[in-house]
Amino acid sequence: MIIFDLDGTLLHSNDLWVEVDLEFLARHHCQVTKEYEERVTRATFPSAASYTREYYHLDLTPQEIMCEWEELAAHHYRDLVELKAGARELLEQYRSQGEALALFTACRPKLCQLALERHGLEPYFAHVVYAEELGLEKHDPRCFEALSHTLGVEPEGCTLLDDSPFNCATARAAGMHTIGVYDPCYASRWAEMPHSCHRFVHSLGELLEG
Repeated sequence: MIIFDLDGTLLHSNDLWVEVDLEFLARHHCQVTKEYEERVTRATFPSAASYTREYYHLDLTPQEIMCEWEELAAHHYRDLVELKAGARELLEQYRSQGEALALFTACRPKLCQLALERHGLEPYFAHVVYAEELGLEKHDPRCFEALSHTLGVEPEGCTLLDDSPFNCATARAAGMHTIGVYDPCYASRWAEMPHSCHRFVHSLGELLEG
């Protein structure tokens, strides 16, 4: 089973979340900090909302925060976000080879569906699994154990492609084969990739055959 992450792996979408964060925090007269950025980039949507509420002492519920984020991000996912170079070609290659493909994302289901519909990607995936539905963070090894159970495949039978060195390291610890995919969001941590995954590439095109 080949498992793709969405944001930063198949899509050029990590930057849009920086914009969403900045716009949301500006609305509520808050300043972004490095500590905040590092925490929310590793969290599922509900966890990030709860952390944001506590970190900035906002008079909003996590659900209200998530609604604002979705509102700000929907336009990007529906109309603007682009595929990374080689993404469609790699999906086609794996499909032609008879590989079963799955998508595993911390993205909000509604936003994920907007992007999949925009680029016509739904037919490629036999499974779409949302981290928030598993109730576990992607940096928790139990998350990838739960994922393999959901997919009906042992971790050793799975290959994960992900741009996050944290997610790659966690999936590897759970027994999966991991391929790190470069994204500028994690440029400062790119040196960690050789220790986090079995293989790392600067672009998806490097995985294309022929």
